[in-house]
Amino acid sequence: MDQNLLERVNPVFNTAKMTVFQLAAAGVEDAARVAEKLNLTFEETQNSASSTVSPEQMTTNMILVETRWRTCAAIAEKTGCKTVVDLPCGYTPRAKAFSQKGIAYYGLDLPAAINEAQPAILSLIDEDKRSFVHFCGVDATNGESLKAALKDAEGPLCITTEGLLMYFTDSEVGALCDNIRMILKEHGGCWLTADTETGMQYILTMQPIAGDRFMEIMMKSKTTAEDKSDVSVGSNSLNVSPQGDVRENMKNAMMFLARHGLKAERMILAEYMPEIGSLSNVTPDQAQAIKQNMQKCAYWKITAADTGARVDTADLRSESFDMQASVEGDTLSLSLKGRVDTLTAPNLLALFERVRADHELSGVEIDCGELSYISSAGLRVLLIMQKDCKNGVKLTGINQVVREILKQTGFDSILTVAD
Repeated sequence: MDQNLLERVNPVFNTAKMTVFQLAAAGVEDAARVAEKLNLTFEETQNSASSTVSPEQMTTNMILVETRWRTCAAIAEKTGCKTVVDLPCGYTPRAKAFSQKGIAYYGLDLPAAINEAQPAILSLIDEDKRSFVHFCGVDATNGESLKAALKDAEGPLCITTEGLLMYFTDSEVGALCDNIRMILKEHGGCWLTADTETGMQYILTMQPIAGDRFMEIMMKSKTTAEDKSDVSVGSNSLNVSPQGDVRENMKNAMMFLARHGLKAERMILAEYMPEIGSLSNVTPDQAQAIKQNMQKCAYWKITAADTGARVDTADLRSESFDMQASVEGDTLSLSLKGRVDTLTAPNLLALFERVRADHELSGVEIDCGELSYISSAGLRVLLIMQKDCKNGVKLTGINQVVREILKQTGFDSILTVAD
């Protein structure tokens, strides 16, 4: 698949380049080597079209990212799991550290990220350790892609997520929860995430550094992330909002997990975080305040709520993607089947652009009678079609699941949706 198409349907992987550059700036040598191999620059990775990173913002980002990176790795190792599943793995060199310790490592991410990250990271790992390392392009909402990527993994697994949940809608994070429960029931282990309370951790790190300007700088960071990812940040039920009643927000997130057959244990960050080198970039008083503040936030260790017998997932329902197309006058008629997600949306975009090159199109009509799911990547392709055709996009035959996704994301008011 053309790399350009992969990047256009889901540009969120660009935020991973921000992260590896921040790790490099924090003094992580292997991250600096990866950044150099990818020719990453400060301007490219930290600034966006509408925002410029301030010194306080960069310092906070370095501390936050390094804390997350080192602490999640330390907790994952302490679980004693045979295999670490890094979802998303991004461009960080975590594979090297685990492979050196004889721990199997599975780096899973969007295909666009894996295409670039895999050769850069493998080049840092000794040949006799590379057998411990596996990379695979997946869509976290696609259970079949995750199952295929982990078919040879030895359990129990420690699945880690850092910087993922904030970019998901409720429907996407719900699908992720269902998929992780399926994996844990089959392989055993746990899901360790730094994402549920990341907003609180950001504020508690930023306050001692920026003082009264912390909220202004935090909102600028949110804008930068949204510019680079092209999605709304932090708008799902598993992101514990630091605004309003935090206890109630946390309770609601726990209930969301319970509805998907999962339960969580809060692991207080201050009790697990190792030495953080980037704290040397702030004053001793600021560093001490940040460490104390980490008593107030946690990473979540999540397990299947009923951890009894293993389950057989051999009969996992196939939702393979298929599409049929025809041109009638100046209208492209499409029939979609299965899932339109990060793995399949590039095919839909490629078809549209190929037809548009040969025909003068004014509109697109899509039969969604057999469409079971559509992710942000699929919606992004529909938006491209909408902008390129004067009569826009009309959807027919949509089921309740897809209708709810359109409603959650506001696409029901952008596209024409037939009853």
